[in-house]
Amino acid sequence: MNANARNANARDTIGEAAADGHPDGSIRKYWIGVVSKEHVEQAVRMGVAQLNHGKAGPLERMHAGDGFAYYSPRIAYPDGAMLQSFTALGRIRSGTVYQADAGDGFRPFRIDVDYVPVIDAPIKPLIADLGFIRSKQHWGAAFRFGVVQVPAVDFARITAALGHSFADVFEAIST
Repeated sequence: MNANARNANARDTIGEAAADGHPDGSIRKYWIGVVSKEHVEQAVRMGVAQLNHGKAGPLERMHAGDGFAYYSPRIAYPDGAMLQSFTALGRIRSGTVYQADAGDGFRPFRIDVDYVPVIDAPIKPLIADLGFIRSKQHWGAAFRFGVVQVPAVDFARITAALGHSFADVFEAIST
């Protein structure tokens, strides 16, 4: 199957809900946060996203209804075993960024996320088909800033790799 056919198939999996965007008429965006698997597990348990060591800036660009996934380069930060997998999937709940007290003077900014259960999805089989990864040889560079906005077609591919259909995730979370 050529690249155009793959892109057409991926677009078909997105469905009308994604094309329509948010209920208020704005365009839904799709985000990937880069966090160790251990930290992802904590975030999923709490139903939140926290990025870039608790900075508010990346979260302030997100809005209710946006898609959110985590990519985990490692099991633990900073020197855990390599994982290189997508490890969580959900949708931004309210879009309200708030500061939490994590103890010991650490007050990270967070945003609420409704997650769906997933099985980790290794990135390497997806690299060739992910358009936001410009350099297929140096694919890790796409994640260097800790958060990346990705096109809907790429998010649909990641969603499928995590074991869900794009439409089902957004319908299941919204009900």
